[in-house]
Amino acid sequence: MGFSVGTLASYTKENVQPLLTSAVLGSKTAQILKDAGQIVVGIKSSEKLPIMDTDAFFQSGDACGFNASGTTSFTQRELSVGRLKLNESLCLRDLEAKFLQQALPAGSNYDSMVFAEAYAARKAEKIAAQLETASWQGDTASANGNLNKFDGFIKLITAAGASVVNANSVTYHGSVATDITEANVIGVFDAVYKALPAEIVAKDDVAIMCGMDVFRTYTIKLKNTNLFHYQVNEKADAQFFLPGTQIRVIALQGLNGTTKIVAGRISNFFIGTDLMDEQYEKFKMWYDDNDDLVKTAVHWKYGTQIAFPDQIVKFFV
Repeated sequence: MGFSVGTLASYTKENVQPLLTSAVLGSKTAQILKDAGQIVVGIKSSEKLPIMDTDAFFQSGDACGFNASGTTSFTQRELSVGRLKLNESLCLRDLEAKFLQQALPAGSNYDSMVFAEAYAARKAEKIAAQLETASWQGDTASANGNLNKFDGFIKLITAAGASVVNANSVTYHGSVATDITEANVIGVFDAVYKALPAEIVAKDDVAIMCGMDVFRTYTIKLKNTNLFHYQVNEKADAQFFLPGTQIRVIALQGLNGTTKIVAGRISNFFIGTDLMDEQYEKFKMWYDDNDDLVKTAVHWKYGTQIAFPDQIVKFFV
């Protein structure tokens, strides 16, 4: 695939600078996990995440002696990465009859990309946006080529079955919630909070994550209930503390359209890759003399995993 210029009229002098691009949200999930140190690098195909657990049995200290008790165990969770690439070729001659000709160099040989910096930045934003969705909705069985390169958190949580804490038993006016609406959204989030395992609920990195659509339903309900003291900055980080708690509610684009809520410790979620930010730092663009085309190539690896399914709470409808 290349330039799509069929909707542009043949050249009439127009203002070609600046060429504006629309805003695309990046991979917020990856950035949160990167900030928390939850990115595992150096994975070519898969790697076992070592999970250590231990218990503690108190004994009477009244007498001397040593009586061993307790167990320390190691388990593993496999973090598999998908191998992804992006290739595009562009024929700059397609621009000669359009207003964009003003950006082409003089002469008939075009060996450099016009708007190269803006193009690379925009492509990186598009990659980030697709990775955000795939981080949650990825499914190797999907027919969607942007989602079938690795399994995302939703599929992993679903596959964990009964190990995950299920908050779907919430009721509103005696009926189990089958959707998230302004009428039941507060009850749904309260049910998710109530279902959090006691051993993690007080941890600093516990968060409740949902799509921006569900997040807006919640904030509208807070506004309509006159709970104005719960301030939300949707334009910045789209998060706030669940009313009456110190647990963050975070809106993620990757959960948009799923009607799913996931809660747990941020340190329980992992992203695996071969090289940190490889999809941006190894962005290649060059002119190919053989084909007379400007080509773009990006290769990277990416995957997700959770460590302790029993410390995850889900509300899936």
